[in-house]
Amino acid sequence: MAMNRSELVAAVAEKSGNSQTAVNGVLDAVFDIFVDSVSKGEKITIPGYLAVERTDRAARTGRNPQTGETIQIPAGHSVKLTAGSKLKAAVSTKK
Repeated sequence: MAMNRSELVAAVAEKSGNSQTAVNGVLDAVFDIFVDSVSKGEKITIPGYLAVERTDRAARTGRNPQTGETIQIPAGHSVKLTAGSKLKAAVSTKK
C-alpha cells in the first residue's frame, strides 16, 4: 500500500486544518528547496526523521548484458536518503 501525492496532500490538509491548495503549495516549495540544496551538494537534515544528501559515484567499468561488451560508465551523482531515529522507531513498533 503506497500513498500518492494527492492522498498525502489530502491527509495533511485534514490533519492541519489547511486547504489542500495551501498544503500543495507548501509541498511544492519544500521539494523545490530539496532540489536546489541537494543539487548544490548541501545536506538537508530534519532531525529525527530524515536526511537527504548528494553522493558521488566513481567512474567504473561495466558490461553490456546483451552483448557482453565491456563499457566505461562515467562518474556521476546520486541521492542518499537516511531515516532518522524517530522514523526508525515508528517503523520498528508493531501495530
